[in-house]
Amino acid sequence: MLIILSSPSGAGKSTLSRMLREWDSDIGFSISYTTRNPRIGEIDGQDYHFVSKDEFQKDIAAGKMLEHAEVFGNLYGSPLAPIKRAINLGRDILFDIDWKGAQQIQNSPLGPNSLSIFILPPSIAELQKRLEKRGLDKIDVIRERMKRSWDEISHWNEYAYVLINKNLEQTAEQLQNIITAERSKRSRQPELYSHVMQLQDEFEQSP
Repeated sequence: MLIILSSPSGAGKSTLSRMLREWDSDIGFSISYTTRNPRIGEIDGQDYHFVSKDEFQKDIAAGKMLEHAEVFGNLYGSPLAPIKRAINLGRDILFDIDWKGAQQIQNSPLGPNSLSIFILPPSIAELQKRLEKRGLDKIDVIRERMKRSWDEISHWNEYAYVLINKNLEQTAEQLQNIITAERSKRSRQPELYSHVMQLQDEFEQSP
């Protein structure tokens, strides 16, 4: 599955993404390319792939991006090659992206493999409080993120699942339950047919 996790900035999707990968280390993570500068503590190739705008645009032109978008003047995108490798290995892969990227993935040839989940904050006041508390952005950037938050939230009904992140641990547990249930769908268990055929053989051969 391509597990898409979206939310307005500050609603908790990055923390929830980390918690999901701690819960199941077999879930891969799509490390996005970006043209913005690294924040303090961010590591190239681990948090993001930090590239120039020219390099990013060349990759778009060459069809090397599954999805891409411009956010606050910077480009972000998911490279296609590692995603295809993960699919060929039978691994689920997690995306921490916005609604524009989610739409592009869902409308791509890989769309049928996607599972989309949107995270809502409990309130706008709490959303702003979380942005201020994490201390990653200057006041003017926080204001811009808050202005943009409603544009993000307005796309909630385009997602298969929507969770209100009132409590981080409870929301993480809900995410785990969703993924477990989705993995159990008949369409995601190709080995079922051969198992049922084996049961049929056993049944027919029984006295």
